[in-house]
Amino acid sequence: MTIFTDKQKIKFLQDLVQIKTVNSNEEEATNYIANLLLEHGIESYGVKYAEGRVSLVADVKGQEFGKLLVLSGHTDVVSEGDENLWTYDPYGAEIVDGKMYGRGTSDMKAGLMALVIAMIELKEEGADFNGTIRLAATIGEEIGMYGSKQLSEEGHLDGANGFIVGEPSGLNEIIYAHKGSLQYEIHAHGKSAHSSMPHLGVDALQLLVDYINNSNEKFAEVFAKGTNEHLGDTLNVNTVINGGAQINSVAEKVVMKANARTIPEVDNQIVLDCINQAIEEINAQSEGHLELNILQNNYFAISKEDNVLIKALQNAAPVENVKPIAISGATDASNFGRISDEYDLAIYGPGSLAQAHTVDEYIDVQEYLDFINIYKTAIKDYLKV
Repeated sequence: MTIFTDKQKIKFLQDLVQIKTVNSNEEEATNYIANLLLEHGIESYGVKYAEGRVSLVADVKGQEFGKLLVLSGHTDVVSEGDENLWTYDPYGAEIVDGKMYGRGTSDMKAGLMALVIAMIELKEEGADFNGTIRLAATIGEEIGMYGSKQLSEEGHLDGANGFIVGEPSGLNEIIYAHKGSLQYEIHAHGKSAHSSMPHLGVDALQLLVDYINNSNEKFAEVFAKGTNEHLGDTLNVNTVINGGAQINSVAEKVVMKANARTIPEVDNQIVLDCINQAIEEINAQSEGHLELNILQNNYFAISKEDNVLIKALQNAAPVENVKPIAISGATDASNFGRISDEYDLAIYGPGSLAQAHTVDEYIDVQEYLDFINIYKTAIKDYLKV
């Protein structure tokens, strides 16, 4: 039994993709989902993070007390970049040859809408299950993971036994673990001078070079002490440098951005300790100074690769041998560890990680429809009476 036609399900996704939520404006998408839920007797409430940025929480309760299963997806998307590079309107949700094109189709509005529709249909069908299905539609996953952090810290997800995160994985792989993500900046403060008289200034760029050399030595020593059988090694990558005013002036300020991917054995705090030690050592021997600015500090997420939720999704999938994998990328699941030491985690959704953030991003429409049925079957299995 289904409540919606395929045409309706596709239209719901198109509507959501057409709402521009580039690192902001998620409230419009939240309101769309809230209204759709309310049309089918499901009440929800918003959790405001900032003006125009609201996460959404909604419950469908089963027959008796049982497990709490959270269905998680984010409403924000990354920038489309130069629209002239796109073949299709990045917010048109145009369907060509079975593919719907648009920013956020794969990452991850298809996964979110599939979870929403599954929840509505289970409620309308009077599905027999115990416990509670809770939707957590979050803001700000792409930059900061603000919504999942807020929902976790404020208690909106307390008591959760399992999480389905609808991030793109495709049908053949299901993610049970991923590394943490520490995003940070190093600000180097020097003193400007003419490049012909550098001794009168303090070269902020050289301060940063000294820091990189110092911190790399510390990282190499510490990272070698621990590896994880599922996630591998902790990584640190310096990704962006901006600074200096002009070619014949000593650089007064330089900022470097970097991203570490962490594991339990060498976690975020250990990486931060290396960074702070390197900064202290450089500052102690220089007239200039370095300072750390943390942009994002999210921990790893690890569940058992054969947990009950993963088995339910594997059994529901229309393909054989859905492989559990661990990845280096991070999701909102980084914040779910704040709820419980042990929980069932399954990151499984329509689309491909290779499509995320790309020009002409798309979702295979049939795969999106397939995942609605997968979610419905797996949810009933996980919360079975």
